[in-house]
Amino acid sequence: MPAPVPPLPPPPSTADADVPSEQVVSGPGHRLRLTLLMAGACLPILGAVLIAPVLPKMHDHFAHVAGVDALVPMALTIPALSLALLAPFAGVVVDRLGRKRLLIVSTVVYALFGTAPLWLDSLGAIVASRALVGVTEAAIMTCCTTLIGDYYTGRQRDRYLAMQTMCAAISATAFLIVGGTAGSAGWRAPFWAYAVSLLLAPAMAAFLPQPRPDDRAKALSPTVSGPMGRRPFPWRPLVGTCALTVFGAVLFYTLQVEMAFLLDDMGVTGTSMIGLAAAITSAAIVVGSVVFTKTGRTPQAWLPTAFGLCAAGFAVVWLAPNPVLLTIGAVINCFGGGIMLPSLLTLAMSKLEFADRGRGIGLWTGSFFLGQFLCPLVVLALTSVVGSTAKSMGVLALSGAVASAALGLAARRHRAGAAPAPVQQIAG
Repeated sequence: MPAPVPPLPPPPSTADADVPSEQVVSGPGHRLRLTLLMAGACLPILGAVLIAPVLPKMHDHFAHVAGVDALVPMALTIPALSLALLAPFAGVVVDRLGRKRLLIVSTVVYALFGTAPLWLDSLGAIVASRALVGVTEAAIMTCCTTLIGDYYTGRQRDRYLAMQTMCAAISATAFLIVGGTAGSAGWRAPFWAYAVSLLLAPAMAAFLPQPRPDDRAKALSPTVSGPMGRRPFPWRPLVGTCALTVFGAVLFYTLQVEMAFLLDDMGVTGTSMIGLAAAITSAAIVVGSVVFTKTGRTPQAWLPTAFGLCAAGFAVVWLAPNPVLLTIGAVINCFGGGIMLPSLLTLAMSKLEFADRGRGIGLWTGSFFLGQFLCPLVVLALTSVVGSTAKSMGVLALSGAVASAALGLAARRHRAGAAPAPVQQIAG
C-alpha cells in the first residue's frame, strides 16, 4: 500500500496570483491514485452515453407501454438531471462524512443500480433505477474531483483537473462503441458494463489515502481576516463561477447534442458519417484540454479565449453551406470547450479551502450538469423564436462573443505580478 500523501497547502486564490504555488507529488503510489480517480470520474460518463446506441431496441421492446416515446429517452437523460440536482447535497455529505468513505460506498451502489435494468421488466422501474444511478454519479464525481483538490496543488492539480476532461471525452467515444457492440446481443446487454465499478471500489479502499487538511489551514488565510475554522463559505465568488459554468455547459454541449440534427438538415443521414463527425469533434475536446494543460496559463487568462472559440464555432456552424464547414465549425467550438471546462473547474477549485471543497465542488458539478440538461431546452426555445436550429446557433454565437468580451475585460483587471512559489518534490 502506498504511503499516505503528505498534507498539501491550499493554493492561493487566483485572485491574488497568476501562478499558484505547487508541491509536486510523484512516485508509483501517486500514479495508482491518479488512475483510480480518473477511472472513477469516467463512471458518470458511462451512465450518460452507454445505452444511447440501444435506445431504438429498447423502444421497440416497450412499444406497448404508454408514454414510451418520452420514457425511453428519459432513461438516457435522467441521470444527468439527478446529478445536477443532487451534486450540491453530495458536496455537503462529502465534507461531513469524508471523501474516501462516500466514494467507496457510492461506487458499489452505482453497480447495483446500474445493472438493475438487467432484471427489471417495468419501463417505469428502469427509469427510476436510472435516476438512482444519477444520485450515485453525483457523489462519485464530487468525491473524485474533491480528492484531486486534496492530493495535489498548483499547476499539477490544474493538469489533473484538465485530464478529467480528456478522460471524459475519450471515454465517451469508447463507451458509445462498447454500447453499440454489446447492443448487438440485445438492449439489456450494455447494462453489464456498470459492474466494472465493483472492481474499482476495493482498489479505492486499499490505495486511496485518507486526505487531511493542511496544518496551515488553522492559520490566517491570505484572503480573509479570521481563522480558517471560522471562515465563511465563499458564496459570492463561487456563485458567480457556478452561474458562468451553467452558461458554459450550454455552449459546451449544444453541438454535441445537436450535431446529428444539423447534419440531417443538410441531407447527411448515414449513421457512419454522423458518427465520424461526432468522433472528430470529441477529439477536438481532448486537444483543447491538452492545450490547457501544456500552456500553464491561468483560468482567467484562458476563459476569454475559450468562450471566443466557442462563439466562433457557433458562427461557422450557423453560416455553413455544407456539412464539411459545419463540422469544421463544430471542431472549433469543441476545441474551445476543451479549454473552457478545465478552466472553469480550476477557477472554482481555487476559491475553496479544504473544509469547503466538497460543498464547493458539489455546487460546481451540479451547475455543469444543469447546463447539460438545459442545453436542448435552450436550443428548442431559441429555434421556436428564430425559426431554425441553424439560426439558433447564431444566437449562441452572439451570446458567447459577449461573454468573451466581458471575461476579457475582467481578466485585464485581474492580472497581478506575483512570483511563483518554489516547487517542492514529494514522493507518492
